[in-house]
Amino acid sequence: MDLQHAKREFERYLDGYDRDDDKVRLKIVHTYGVTECSRKIAEGMKLPEQEQELAELIGLLHDIGRFEQLKRFDSFEPNTMDHAGFGVKILFEEGMIRNFVKEDTWDEVIRTAIAKHSDFRLEGIQDEFILRHARIIRDADKLDNCRVKLEDTIETILDTSASEVGKTVISQEVLEQFRRKESIRSSMRRTKMDYWLSYLAYFFDINYQAAMEMIRENHYVVRLIRRIPYSDPQTRSQMEEVEETLCRYVDDFCERFNS
Repeated sequence: MDLQHAKREFERYLDGYDRDDDKVRLKIVHTYGVTECSRKIAEGMKLPEQEQELAELIGLLHDIGRFEQLKRFDSFEPNTMDHAGFGVKILFEEGMIRNFVKEDTWDEVIRTAIAKHSDFRLEGIQDEFILRHARIIRDADKLDNCRVKLEDTIETILDTSASEVGKTVISQEVLEQFRRKESIRSSMRRTKMDYWLSYLAYFFDINYQAAMEMIRENHYVVRLIRRIPYSDPQTRSQMEEVEETLCRYVDDFCERFNS
C-alpha cells in the first residue's frame, strides 16, 4: 500500500472542485485531519503497521462523496445526498479505488468502513477485522469534527452567528435523547441548538480508549460547549447540565479502561 501515491491521487481528484470555496476547503482540511486521527488511534491501539496504513487510507477516502455533494447542492445536509453511499459508488462501482490503491486486498474493509462511517448506529458487521476499521474511522471522524467546530466559523458550520445560535432553544425530544446518552438522529433536529447539541452527543458513540483520551487531553467537551454564548436562560441551564454529563462520561470511559 503506497499512501503517498494515494494522497497524490486524492489531490488530483480535488482539482475538479473549487478549492477556494469555504465548504470545500473545510472538507479538504477535515479529510487530512481524519487521516491523521485514524493513524493516531491505530497507533494507540498498537495495531500492526499495515493496519495503521489501512486506517489512514480509509481516512483519506471516507468523505470523497462530500465534494460532489457540495458541487451539486452547496450543502452537507443528509437529505440532499447520501455522501457515504455516493463515495462507495464512485470508488467501487465506477472503479476509482484503483487510482488510489492498486491491489484489491483491502477492498471489502475499505468499502464497508466508508459505507457505514456516517450511519446513525454501526450495525451488521460480523467480521472483527472489518468492524475494527469501521469503528476507527467513525472515531477519527468525530475527533476531527471537534477541531472543525473549534476552528471554523459558526457561520460556516451552522449558517448563522454564534449569538443567534445561543438565542434558540433545544427541542425536548432532542434533549431527552441526549439524556439517554444516545446520538441524535438528524431527522429530529429542528433548531440551531438541536444541531449544536447533536454534535456534542457524538461523544456517546466513541468506541476506543485512544480516541477518548484525545478528547479528554484536548478538553474538547468544555471548549466546544463554551464556544456559544447561551443567551436564552433555559438553554444556558440545559447546557450546564450537558457539560457536566459529558465531562463525567468522558472521565468514566477513560478510567474504566485505565483501571
